[in-house]
Amino acid sequence: MNTDIYKNTVPLFSVMLENLYQILEKAEKYSTEKMTADKKPSEDFLLNYRLFPDMFPFIMQVQIACDNAKGATARLAGIDIPKFEDNEKTFAELKTRVQKTKEFVDNIKEEQFAKADTRKIELPYVPGKHLLGDEYIKRYAVPNFLFHLATAYNILRHNGLEIGKGDYIGKLNWIEN
Repeated sequence: MNTDIYKNTVPLFSVMLENLYQILEKAEKYSTEKMTADKKPSEDFLLNYRLFPDMFPFIMQVQIACDNAKGATARLAGIDIPKFEDNEKTFAELKTRVQKTKEFVDNIKEEQFAKADTRKIELPYVPGKHLLGDEYIKRYAVPNFLFHLATAYNILRHNGLEIGKGDYIGKLNWIEN
């Protein structure tokens, strides 16, 4: 059974969603702390901030990252994609969305990916075309997921949240030599 696609997606999605949750915790605390001379941005300001006018705001970056993780996992496992409303308006609501996404991803079993590399993946916004699972994860699903995570991270960092690469990457399980 070829489950390389599982090993290269589900654990990555799970870890990065956990890291995103932790970043959202910091952002929530940052935006609600008592104002100082630094005049920290409000929660509403951060949630609606865009790096450039034609880019999606922070809140949508998080929603799309979650959609990518659950969508890719479901498509590759050959199951229905859970539907989440895009109605979050607070960091707390975004954290709930991230948790629900992570729970879905974590409950997918490796066996469900048995034929994922050759599974025909169709996206509703690319009618009449498809990718095979192997190409889909390498060229679309994983890069797109990471793009939206990085953009969300960059919006918060740009607005003064003290986070670094370690927050984005998370804890590594270093092995002693």
